[in-house]
Amino acid sequence: MTASGAWRRVTRLTGRGGRSGRSASAYGLVAGVALGVVLLAVIGAVMGPRWDPVPLADEIEIGSTSTAIGDAPPLAVHDVRTVEVTVPLDGASVRARLSLPVDVTEPAPAVLFVHGAGTGRFAQAFTAQAQALAAAGVVAMVPDKRLDTYTTRHRDYVAMADDYLRSVDLLRDRPEVDPDRVVVYAESEGGWIAPVMAAQDPRLDALVLVSSPVVPPRQQAAFAVDAYLRNTGVPQAMFRAIPRAVGMSMPGGGFEYADFDVQPWQQQVRQPVLVVYGTGDASMPVVQGAQQILTDVAVTGNHDVTVRYYDGANHGMRVDGEVLPAFLEDLAGWVQGLPDTADAAPRVAGAQPEQTYLAGPVPQPGWLRDGSVLLGLVIGALALLLVASLTVGTTRVVQGVTARRTVEDDAPPPPRYARGVAGRLALVGGATVATAAALVWYVVSVARLAVDYERNAWVVQGGWVGVRLLGTAAVLAVVLLARRAHDAQQDDEAVGPGVARFFAMWCVLAGSAVLLVVLAYWGVFQLGI
Repeated sequence: MTASGAWRRVTRLTGRGGRSGRSASAYGLVAGVALGVVLLAVIGAVMGPRWDPVPLADEIEIGSTSTAIGDAPPLAVHDVRTVEVTVPLDGASVRARLSLPVDVTEPAPAVLFVHGAGTGRFAQAFTAQAQALAAAGVVAMVPDKRLDTYTTRHRDYVAMADDYLRSVDLLRDRPEVDPDRVVVYAESEGGWIAPVMAAQDPRLDALVLVSSPVVPPRQQAAFAVDAYLRNTGVPQAMFRAIPRAVGMSMPGGGFEYADFDVQPWQQQVRQPVLVVYGTGDASMPVVQGAQQILTDVAVTGNHDVTVRYYDGANHGMRVDGEVLPAFLEDLAGWVQGLPDTADAAPRVAGAQPEQTYLAGPVPQPGWLRDGSVLLGLVIGALALLLVASLTVGTTRVVQGVTARRTVEDDAPPPPRYARGVAGRLALVGGATVATAAALVWYVVSVARLAVDYERNAWVVQGGWVGVRLLGTAAVLAVVLLARRAHDAQQDDEAVGPGVARFFAMWCVLAGSAVLLVVLAYWGVFQLGI
């Protein structure tokens, strides 16, 4: 060992390197951590798109604060009876609930309900709407959603439209129904289905689009996530995750329906349309949606569009858990009054809606567009860390068994990591995994707050600071390990002697590096708050 190397070793062991030496060491440590964080921030920035939604330029003009439907007739009050029927489909069948007004002497108008994503069985869906319509003299039919062809990964909206048209056929065959006065009521996801039905069956009398997304599912999802995150008050760095999560392909494939565009179908709609939104619905582009429907149906020369906004109503037209009575009255009046109510003034009425940003195309990730690759990287990194742990553990057990022979045979001791390396390796792997786990916890916690439309500064702001501090601690552990390995090499020590320890060391380094890059991709090291 050289004299300078011996001096460095004595300095480390005794801590007597002088004030200037300790200051330089501390400065180097801080500089190393800062450089590592900046490097990861740059990597995270170049790996994927930014999120920069376009502000909504044009508000929609409200003609009246009253949602009342002009030219709507006085509504009668009927008793209601319900019956269950079976709707035959291609290769399957579904049950349906018919709500029939009692004592109606001639065939009545009818409304068929098309489910959104959150409902599927008639027993739990549209009960208030169906009851209100039937009491006003309108036959209401709520079929079950066909679920054998409907999964999270696969949905075919054109095929679903064909299934719902089978229910229309059944309605038209009922003696209680006027076959030329069948209206389709579609809510939420149903807004991607009903225009297809209207284009394929021009005989349909009208459409009611409630909380219709209008834009493709991927764009609507990004819009909703953005709105929920803004309401929850998350740090700006979190918004970069929107295009990276929503824009990538999901692990395992599927989800082709995410880019389904209903606009070409809306541009074929010739029937009158009632467009309904609640001003408390942050998940939908409530201004842009109405504007696009007005523009799309006008392509065919159709100007029979009525737009209504209900103050404080949520996605399902509810306030405090109850469907708004004013909405139910307006719905029944509009249906009963057709065709007179198709173009009744005012065209747009109700509460003033608010929409800050447009729902638009979602930027596609560049490097990690394939969700299967991203998931594989994370699983592979965790597997490497597990293999490293098992390798070291197994090696220690074997060395424990052979240690006694070493003493008896006066053989050299088994090889070990250079002093301080094992602990720092464990710190690198542990801190990196802890940061990843903390990020998952944070995302889940924020998602719960967002869905419940709540704020919690301790979780949202404090949790994000905690995740970033853990990420910085992981970088600090890498710097400490690198410094110790450098010093060991300067002292002619083997950093990871033996095949097993050398292999385990590089498993930790590779696995941690992959996780740190993934964490950078999701914004953990993004500069600024």
